Amino acid sequence: MARTASDCLFCKIVAGEVPAEIVRSTERTIAIRDINPQAPTHVLMIPRDHYPDAGAVGRADAGLMDEMAREAHEVAVAEGVADTGYRLVFNTGAGAGQTVFHVHGHVLGGRGLEWPPG
Repeated sequence: MARTASDCLFCKIVAGEVPAEIVRSTERTIAIRDINPQAPTHVLMIPRDHYPDAGAVGRADAGLMDEMAREAHEVAVAEGVADTGYRLVFNTGAGAGQTVFHVHGHVLGGRGLEWPPG
């Protein structure tokens, strides 16, 4: 898997070529505020390396999804939604609503989140 993709928005954010509000950063991940928030807390958890979707990460990099989930929880703690509840969503494929084809998890919280979603 390519470490970056030249036409990928999130690769450009990771490289510092496109501005974003970074709320958390590690060696392998960054967390940024969503520019179109769907909840009071809406942060995107993004790996620094390029993978098109969650399935690709699972096949190629054992442990990265675990790290993303841990970091998402740390974001939820920092945002004050860990105790009341938050949702971690990975849209995989256009039919599921994925619009940027660089895997990313949405950390959503701060309001009631209905079930089923969508």
